[in-house]
Amino acid sequence: MLIIDIPGYETIKVKNVVFDFNGTLAVDGILVDGVKEKMEELSNRGINIFILTADTFGTVSDQCRHLPVEIEIFSKENVSGSKKRFVEKIGPETTITVGNGRNDLAMFEESILSIVVIGKEGCCTKSIRVADIMVNNPIDALELLLKNDRICATLRT
Repeated sequence: MLIIDIPGYETIKVKNVVFDFNGTLAVDGILVDGVKEKMEELSNRGINIFILTADTFGTVSDQCRHLPVEIEIFSKENVSGSKKRFVEKIGPETTITVGNGRNDLAMFEESILSIVVIGKEGCCTKSIRVADIMVNNPIDALELLLKNDRICATLRT
């Protein structure tokens, strides 16, 4: 479990991190360089890692086959609702979500903390407005989780 004590805000106890795949961790279905190593490091800290996707390019299983993650592939209809229900099931009060698209919006609203990734694909401006933190790329998002004093510096009052 990861405990993040944000001065003037709250203490967050994190058991799970949920990632979108395409546009967040991957570009055109291929993991961004450095993501594998950071995911392994995060997993070594006792965090459950989930990847939720409609798998637009059909590559998520191959790209993540050696990673310590659980993958959920949803049909392309109502991906947003499926992601939200998944976060509800695993416990939104102990889950951080990371994504970039419109279909990540509902899981952002549900989770204790959300991070939107701009990346090469860009990101949905509605998701930016709901997210707690915005970063440039997936490595930045993963490093926030690995060096959570950065989260405190960003969110403290």
